[in-house]
Amino acid sequence: MANEVTLLDFWASPFGMRVRIALEEKGIKYQYKEENLPEKSPLLLQSNPVYKKIPVLIHINKPICESLIILNYMDAVWNDKFPLLPSDPYQQAQARFWADFIERKLYDCGKRIWMNKGEEQTAAKTEFIESLKLLEAELGDKLFFGGEKMGLVDVCLVPHYSWFYCYEKCADFSVEAECPKLVEWARRCMKLESVAKSLPDQKKIYEFVLIVKKKMGLE
Repeated sequence: MANEVTLLDFWASPFGMRVRIALEEKGIKYQYKEENLPEKSPLLLQSNPVYKKIPVLIHINKPICESLIILNYMDAVWNDKFPLLPSDPYQQAQARFWADFIERKLYDCGKRIWMNKGEEQTAAKTEFIESLKLLEAELGDKLFFGGEKMGLVDVCLVPHYSWFYCYEKCADFSVEAECPKLVEWARRCMKLESVAKSLPDQKKIYEFVLIVKKKMGLE
């Protein structure tokens, strides 16, 4: 099967991380190809000619782009193990709503935190914390957003945990102080092998961002 499935990815991408978690949970063997984003490979440009972005999942020579679409595809093709969505249509709709919320909010807020200073950074930090608090309220007292086990929302959200340290260092705040239950949930997720092996060390992410900021002249 590894010859049938290839993932084009970049190690620090939270969008790629979610696909890696799902692949691990579903027990799908795959070939991993790390992309050099400043010099994108011909395979990436051929596989995603519209956005030219990772991740791209190639299944039997057919590319699927955009992480949420990839996750939906994987659930349709490999639904016998670790279904990402519940069977109830209403619960499915709720999970998709929060996955879309994460997609629209967290990456953009995080990027504005580490790329800016002053008022722009403060505004981004405020929006980021507000978004996390909404997610924390949705989590409530459940072990996972999916209930007793991980589901779509967990898989979409937990990769952002690897970036928390970077945001905290750049904007001088504590996610745990603001959203303790959400951090507790993230640490619970990190005890799962699929998550632990898919998420890079938080400090490695921060070091990477410092390099990028220097190259962009933001320091």
